[in-house]
Amino acid sequence: MRYIRPLSIEDAVGQLAGSAGPAAILAGGSDLLVRMKGGFVEPELIIDIKGITGLSEIRATADGFSIGAAVPCAVLGENAALKKAWPGVVEAAKLIGSKQVQGRCTIVGNLCNASPAADSVPALVAAGARAVVVGPSGKRTIAVETVPTAPGRTSLAKGEIIEAILLGSQAPRSADAYLRFIPRTEMDIAVVSAGVNLTLDEAGVVTAARVAIGAAAPTVLLVEEAAEALIGRKLDEAALERLAKICSGACRPIDDKRGTIEFRRKVAGVLARRAAQTAYARAGGK
Repeated sequence: MRYIRPLSIEDAVGQLAGSAGPAAILAGGSDLLVRMKGGFVEPELIIDIKGITGLSEIRATADGFSIGAAVPCAVLGENAALKKAWPGVVEAAKLIGSKQVQGRCTIVGNLCNASPAADSVPALVAAGARAVVVGPSGKRTIAVETVPTAPGRTSLAKGEIIEAILLGSQAPRSADAYLRFIPRTEMDIAVVSAGVNLTLDEAGVVTAARVAIGAAAPTVLLVEEAAEALIGRKLDEAALERLAKICSGACRPIDDKRGTIEFRRKVAGVLARRAAQTAYARAGGK
Protein backbone atom coordinates (compact mmCIF):
# COMPACT_ATOMS: atom_id res chain seq x y z
CA MET A 1 0.00 0.00 0.00
CA ARG A 2 1.23 3.48 -0.89
CA TYR A 3 0.33 6.72 0.90
CA ILE A 4 0.88 10.12 -0.68
CA ARG A 5 0.02 13.65 0.42
CA PRO A 6 -0.06 15.84 -2.70
CA LEU A 7 0.12 19.63 -2.45
CA SER A 8 -1.98 20.38 -5.53
CA ILE A 9 -5.28 19.12 -6.90
CA GLU A 10 -3.57 18.48 -10.25
CA ASP A 11 -1.06 16.15 -8.61
CA ALA A 12 -3.84 14.34 -6.74
CA VAL A 13 -5.82 13.86 -9.96
CA GLY A 14 -2.73 12.60 -11.78
CA GLN A 15 -1.89 10.12 -9.05
CA LEU A 16 -5.47 8.87 -8.88
CA ALA A 17 -5.82 8.55 -12.65
CA GLY A 18 -2.49 6.75 -12.95
CA SER A 19 -3.08 4.23 -10.19
CA ALA A 20 -2.91 0.68 -11.50
CA GLY A 21 -4.87 -0.77 -8.58
CA PRO A 22 -7.67 0.38 -6.28
CA ALA A 23 -7.15 3.92 -4.96
CA ALA A 24 -8.91 5.91 -2.26
CA ILE A 25 -9.14 9.55 -1.25
CA LEU A 26 -8.42 10.33 2.39
CA ALA A 27 -9.95 13.48 3.85
CA GLY A 28 -11.44 12.76 7.29
CA GLY A 29 -11.16 8.99 6.92
CA SER A 30 -14.18 8.29 9.11
CA ASP A 31 -15.64 6.01 6.43
CA LEU A 32 -12.48 4.85 4.67
CA LEU A 33 -10.56 3.70 7.74
CA VAL A 34 -13.55 1.80 9.13
CA ARG A 35 -14.04 0.04 5.80
CA MET A 36 -10.34 -0.81 5.59
CA LYS A 37 -10.31 -2.18 9.13
CA GLY A 38 -13.35 -4.31 8.35
CA GLY A 39 -11.68 -5.71 5.25
CA PHE A 40 -14.27 -4.27 2.87
CA VAL A 41 -11.70 -2.31 0.85
CA GLU A 42 -7.96 -2.72 0.31
CA PRO A 43 -6.67 0.29 -1.63
CA GLU A 44 -3.31 0.04 -3.34
CA LEU A 45 -2.99 3.82 -3.10
CA ILE A 46 -4.27 6.30 -0.49
CA ILE A 47 -4.24 9.97 -1.49
CA ASP A 48 -4.45 12.35 1.48
CA ILE A 49 -5.94 15.63 0.22
CA LYS A 50 -5.65 17.66 3.44
CA GLY A 51 -2.38 19.26 2.30
CA ILE A 52 -3.94 20.82 -0.81
CA THR A 53 -4.37 24.58 -0.47
CA GLY A 54 -8.00 25.66 -0.12
CA LEU A 55 -9.53 22.25 0.44
CA SER A 56 -9.74 22.78 4.21
CA GLU A 57 -11.46 26.17 3.91
CA ILE A 58 -14.98 27.56 3.78
CA ARG A 59 -14.98 30.58 1.49
CA ALA A 60 -17.66 33.20 0.99
CA THR A 61 -18.10 33.79 -2.74
CA ALA A 62 -20.08 36.21 -4.87
CA ASP A 63 -22.70 33.47 -5.28
CA GLY A 64 -22.72 32.00 -1.76
CA PHE A 65 -20.28 29.56 -0.18
CA SER A 66 -17.59 27.14 -1.29
CA ILE A 67 -16.90 24.32 1.19
CA GLY A 68 -13.60 22.54 0.56
CA ALA A 69 -13.56 18.76 0.35
CA ALA A 70 -11.41 18.43 3.49
CA VAL A 71 -13.43 20.75 5.75
CA PRO A 72 -14.48 18.81 8.90
CA CYS A 73 -18.19 18.88 9.73
CA ALA A 74 -17.46 20.47 13.11
CA VAL A 75 -16.07 23.51 11.30
CA LEU A 76 -19.34 24.02 9.43
CA GLY A 77 -21.10 24.60 12.73
CA GLU A 78 -18.50 27.18 13.72
CA ASN A 79 -19.07 29.31 10.62
CA ALA A 80 -21.71 31.85 11.65
CA ALA A 81 -22.48 33.06 8.12
CA LEU A 82 -22.96 29.54 6.75
CA LYS A 83 -25.06 28.52 9.73
CA LYS A 84 -27.30 31.57 9.29
CA ALA A 85 -27.75 31.05 5.56
CA TRP A 86 -28.10 27.25 5.54
CA PRO A 87 -29.09 26.01 9.02
CA GLY A 88 -30.53 22.77 7.61
CA VAL A 89 -27.28 21.83 5.88
CA VAL A 90 -25.29 22.55 9.02
CA GLU A 91 -27.64 20.64 11.32
CA ALA A 92 -27.51 17.65 8.96
CA ALA A 93 -23.71 17.70 8.84
CA LYS A 94 -23.53 17.88 12.62
CA LEU A 95 -25.54 14.67 12.96
CA ILE A 96 -22.80 12.56 11.37
CA GLY A 97 -21.23 10.41 14.08
CA SER A 98 -20.00 11.51 17.50
CA LYS A 99 -18.26 14.74 18.52
CA GLN A 100 -14.93 13.00 17.95
CA VAL A 101 -15.97 11.95 14.44
CA GLN A 102 -17.27 15.47 13.77
CA GLY A 103 -13.73 16.76 14.04
CA ARG A 104 -12.65 14.60 11.10
CA CYS A 105 -15.61 13.65 8.88
CA THR A 106 -16.52 15.73 5.83
CA ILE A 107 -19.68 16.31 3.82
CA VAL A 108 -17.83 15.38 0.62
CA GLY A 109 -16.80 12.08 2.16
CA ASN A 110 -20.38 11.56 3.31
CA LEU A 111 -21.55 12.22 -0.25
CA CYS A 112 -18.96 10.01 -1.96
CA ASN A 113 -19.49 7.12 0.46
CA ALA A 114 -22.85 6.93 -1.35
CA SER A 115 -24.89 5.55 1.51
CA PRO A 116 -28.66 5.94 1.03
CA ALA A 117 -28.81 6.92 4.71
CA ALA A 118 -26.15 9.68 4.55
CA ASP A 119 -27.31 12.61 6.68
CA SER A 120 -25.78 15.54 4.83
CA VAL A 121 -26.93 14.51 1.35
CA PRO A 122 -30.72 15.11 1.60
CA ALA A 123 -30.03 18.54 3.11
CA LEU A 124 -27.54 19.35 0.34
CA VAL A 125 -29.98 18.19 -2.33
CA ALA A 126 -32.78 20.27 -0.83
CA ALA A 127 -30.41 23.25 -0.78
CA GLY A 128 -29.64 22.83 -4.47
CA ALA A 129 -25.95 22.31 -3.71
CA ARG A 130 -23.45 21.61 -6.50
CA ALA A 131 -20.21 19.65 -6.51
CA VAL A 132 -17.05 20.92 -8.20
CA VAL A 133 -15.41 17.89 -9.83
CA VAL A 134 -11.79 17.97 -11.01
CA GLY A 135 -10.40 15.22 -13.24
CA PRO A 136 -8.05 14.41 -16.10
CA SER A 137 -10.37 16.15 -18.56
CA GLY A 138 -10.66 19.34 -16.54
CA LYS A 139 -13.21 20.79 -14.14
CA ARG A 140 -16.99 20.49 -14.15
CA THR A 141 -19.79 21.42 -11.77
CA ILE A 142 -22.69 19.02 -11.22
CA ALA A 143 -25.77 18.79 -9.02
CA VAL A 144 -25.10 16.95 -5.77
CA GLU A 145 -27.95 14.54 -6.41
CA THR A 146 -26.21 13.20 -9.52
CA VAL A 147 -23.12 12.03 -7.58
CA PRO A 148 -24.47 8.86 -5.86
CA THR A 149 -25.82 6.38 -8.41
CA ALA A 150 -26.38 3.35 -6.14
CA PRO A 151 -25.36 2.25 -2.64
CA GLY A 152 -21.57 2.59 -2.53
CA ARG A 153 -21.30 3.86 -6.11
CA THR A 154 -20.90 7.32 -7.63
CA SER A 155 -20.91 8.91 -11.07
CA LEU A 156 -17.27 10.02 -10.72
CA ALA A 157 -15.00 8.74 -13.46
CA LYS A 158 -11.50 7.35 -12.87
CA GLY A 159 -9.20 10.13 -11.70
CA GLU A 160 -11.99 12.51 -10.68
CA ILE A 161 -12.06 14.19 -7.27
CA ILE A 162 -14.71 16.44 -5.75
CA GLU A 163 -12.84 19.64 -4.88
CA ALA A 164 -15.64 21.55 -3.16
CA ILE A 165 -19.35 21.83 -2.49
CA LEU A 166 -21.05 25.04 -3.63
CA LEU A 167 -24.05 26.52 -1.85
CA GLY A 168 -25.78 29.53 -3.34
CA SER A 169 -26.86 32.63 -1.45
CA GLN A 170 -30.25 32.22 0.16
CA ALA A 171 -32.88 34.50 -1.34
CA PRO A 172 -34.74 36.82 1.06
CA ARG A 173 -37.37 35.02 3.14
CA SER A 174 -35.81 31.64 2.46
CA ALA A 175 -34.69 28.86 4.81
CA ASP A 176 -34.02 25.14 4.99
CA ALA A 177 -34.38 22.37 7.57
CA TYR A 178 -33.38 18.71 8.00
CA LEU A 179 -34.84 15.97 10.17
CA ARG A 180 -34.20 12.25 10.54
CA PHE A 181 -35.60 9.30 12.47
CA ILE A 182 -33.21 6.99 14.30
CA PRO A 183 -33.89 4.19 16.83
CA ARG A 184 -31.45 5.67 19.34
CA THR A 185 -30.99 9.24 20.56
CA GLU A 186 -27.65 9.71 18.77
CA MET A 187 -24.81 8.00 16.87
CA ASP A 188 -27.07 6.01 14.57
CA ILE A 189 -27.86 6.11 10.87
CA ALA A 190 -31.14 7.42 9.55
CA VAL A 191 -34.01 5.01 9.06
CA VAL A 192 -35.67 7.81 7.08
CA SER A 193 -34.79 11.50 6.68
CA ALA A 194 -36.08 14.65 5.01
CA GLY A 195 -34.64 17.97 3.88
CA VAL A 196 -36.79 20.93 2.83
CA ASN A 197 -35.84 24.33 1.44
CA LEU A 198 -38.48 27.08 1.00
CA THR A 199 -38.73 30.63 -0.30
CA LEU A 200 -41.73 32.81 0.64
CA ASP A 201 -43.21 36.08 -0.56
CA GLU A 202 -44.24 38.87 1.80
CA ALA A 203 -47.65 37.28 2.31
CA GLY A 204 -46.14 33.95 3.39
CA VAL A 205 -46.94 32.15 0.12
CA VAL A 206 -44.33 29.62 -1.00
CA THR A 207 -42.70 30.78 -4.25
CA ALA A 208 -39.96 28.13 -4.52
CA ALA A 209 -39.32 24.78 -2.84
CA ARG A 210 -37.09 21.72 -2.88
CA VAL A 211 -37.91 18.53 -0.97
CA ALA A 212 -35.50 15.60 -0.56
CA ILE A 213 -36.02 12.25 1.19
CA GLY A 214 -33.15 10.07 2.42
CA ALA A 215 -32.84 6.38 3.35
CA ALA A 216 -35.98 5.61 1.36
CA ALA A 217 -34.48 4.45 -1.95
CA PRO A 218 -31.06 3.41 -3.32
CA THR A 219 -30.19 7.11 -3.58
CA VAL A 220 -31.63 10.32 -2.13
CA LEU A 221 -34.97 11.25 -3.70
CA LEU A 222 -35.56 14.79 -4.96
CA VAL A 223 -39.35 14.85 -4.83
CA GLU A 224 -40.33 17.51 -7.34
CA GLU A 225 -44.05 16.76 -7.07
CA ALA A 226 -43.90 17.49 -3.34
CA ALA A 227 -42.26 20.85 -4.03
CA GLU A 228 -44.90 21.67 -6.63
CA ALA A 229 -47.63 20.90 -4.10
CA LEU A 230 -46.32 23.70 -1.86
CA ILE A 231 -45.63 26.40 -4.45
CA GLY A 232 -48.33 29.05 -4.69
CA ARG A 233 -49.76 28.25 -1.27
CA LYS A 234 -49.25 29.10 2.34
CA LEU A 235 -48.19 26.18 4.47
CA ASP A 236 -51.69 25.35 5.65
CA GLU A 237 -52.94 21.96 6.80
CA ALA A 238 -54.09 20.94 3.35
CA ALA A 239 -50.67 21.72 1.85
CA LEU A 240 -48.90 19.81 4.61
CA GLU A 241 -51.16 16.78 4.18
CA ARG A 242 -50.55 16.81 0.43
CA LEU A 243 -46.79 17.11 1.00
CA ALA A 244 -46.75 14.16 3.41
CA LYS A 245 -48.83 11.96 1.09
CA ILE A 246 -46.62 12.65 -1.92
CA CYS A 247 -43.40 12.02 0.00
CA SER A 248 -44.72 8.75 1.42
CA GLY A 249 -45.76 7.63 -2.04
CA ALA A 250 -42.41 8.52 -3.59
CA CYS A 251 -40.44 6.23 -1.28
CA ARG A 252 -38.93 2.96 -2.49
CA PRO A 253 -37.52 1.64 0.80
CA ILE A 254 -36.29 -1.76 1.85
CA ASP A 255 -37.84 -3.94 4.54
CA ASP A 256 -35.31 -4.84 7.26
CA LYS A 257 -34.77 -5.03 11.01
CA ARG A 258 -34.49 -1.24 11.25
CA GLY A 259 -37.93 -0.62 9.79
CA THR A 260 -40.61 -2.02 7.54
CA ILE A 261 -41.50 -0.57 4.16
CA GLU A 262 -44.83 0.65 5.53
CA PHE A 263 -43.14 2.29 8.53
CA ARG A 264 -40.52 4.07 6.43
CA ARG A 265 -43.13 5.42 4.03
CA LYS A 266 -45.24 6.75 6.89
CA VAL A 267 -42.31 8.37 8.67
CA ALA A 268 -41.02 9.95 5.45
CA GLY A 269 -44.25 11.89 5.18
CA VAL A 270 -44.17 12.88 8.83
CA LEU A 271 -40.57 14.13 8.64
CA ALA A 272 -41.17 16.04 5.40
CA ARG A 273 -44.14 17.75 7.01
CA ARG A 274 -42.18 18.70 10.14
CA ALA A 275 -39.11 19.85 8.20
CA ALA A 276 -41.33 22.02 5.99
CA GLN A 277 -42.90 23.62 9.05
CA THR A 278 -39.46 24.38 10.49
CA ALA A 279 -38.17 25.82 7.20
CA TYR A 280 -41.35 27.89 6.83
CA ALA A 281 -40.97 29.38 10.30
CA ARG A 282 -37.28 30.10 9.74
CA ALA A 283 -38.16 31.88 6.49
CA GLY A 284 -40.54 34.17 8.35
CA GLY A 285 -43.81 32.39 7.65
CA LYS A 286 -46.59 32.43 10.23
